[in-house]
Amino acid sequence: MMNTIKRLQKGFTLVEIMIVVAIIGILASIAIPSYQDYVKRARASAATGALADMRIKMEQYYQDNRTYVDGPCTPATGTDTTYFAFACSAAGTATAYTLTATGSGVMAGYIYNINQNNAKSSSFNSACWSLKPSGSC
Repeated sequence: MMNTIKRLQKGFTLVEIMIVVAIIGILASIAIPSYQDYVKRARASAATGALADMRIKMEQYYQDNRTYVDGPCTPATGTDTTYFAFACSAAGTATAYTLTATGSGVMAGYIYNINQNNAKSSSFNSACWSLKPSGSC
């Protein structure tokens, strides 16, 4: 009689591992850009929120002083200024101003504006604060 030796398979074959690596690569190529876009929209949303807060402070200042000159043109304490620089332009008059958030680093190219008439614009759309480079409002 012949002795039969049974082999037990332990571990994975190289083909099985390569299939798993390919699947992970495909999922990562979809997920990583989507996540990066999500993070950029969140940072842009924080910048527009800070501009809205600054506008409220300017309007409160105008109600008290009947001028925008020397108004509080700074973001609230605790506002993250890592990715956006905030600026205020009084446009040379006591009745007009423009608040601007300009992106830097990974947010370069993102620019948001708001004025005393609550007219909002962005570098992607002149009629609104677009959070996406596609320009949709």
